[in-house]
Amino acid sequence: MKLPRYELKAEKSLMVFEFISDGYKGEIPKLIIFSETSLREIYNLAFGDKNVETEEIDDTVVSNNGDSEKVLATVVAAVYAFTDHYPEIWVYATGSSKARTRLYRMGITKYYDEVMQDFFIFGLRDGEWEDFKKDVDYAAFIVKRK
Repeated sequence: MKLPRYELKAEKSLMVFEFISDGYKGEIPKLIIFSETSLREIYNLAFGDKNVETEEIDDTVVSNNGDSEKVLATVVAAVYAFTDHYPEIWVYATGSSKARTRLYRMGITKYYDEVMQDFFIFGLRDGEWEDFKKDVDYAAFIVKRK
């Protein structure tokens, strides 16, 4: 996708990415972390503000820095980089709240045609995975590179 995004800095393993959100509230450090789950070949995507004191991720804070589309495009760029390096891995994502999960769904929907060219996308509804459909509320998402 050719959208404005922030410059990403990644660890060598491509499991941790950092970038700076630069908006009307100033510069806010962000973290994207891919971590193993108990299920084989499924990694969790965690995203949020970086707590500069603890160096840990805070996925509950609401930054409202006025750059949500650019931030989302940056997270998507990290997913592309991660799945380029680990094409066999599924990436699981859900928001820390229903509102965030809805925001993720809206982002997938907005760029559906582009994303579907590169990824298999499924949504979790009523405890079952199904092919992603626009305008359906999901509890989580899982993607894999084609």
